[in-house]
Amino acid sequence: MSKVATLTVQQWGNSLAVRIPAALARKVHFVAGQPVEMSTDDFGVVVHRKGSPKLTLEQRLAAYDPAKHGGEAMPSGRVGAEVF
Repeated sequence: MSKVATLTVQQWGNSLAVRIPAALARKVHFVAGQPVEMSTDDFGVVVHRKGSPKLTLEQRLAAYDPAKHGGEAMPSGRVGAEVF
């Protein structure tokens, strides 16, 4: 794992908080409102994504990349007795 950022723990109400920089959030696929699990190990604190966030249709369409997801699902043509 490469070192990405040096952060400062800050007070947030009665809790402590660390802001995740945008570049790091993108790298680990974190989005605002996403549930995470936090635990400790021999090296410190570990944060893992917990499931996928529930995206609205607008958010899904904004994330659509035609270069990555484009094209036909089955471009091989008819293989049986399909009727169109």
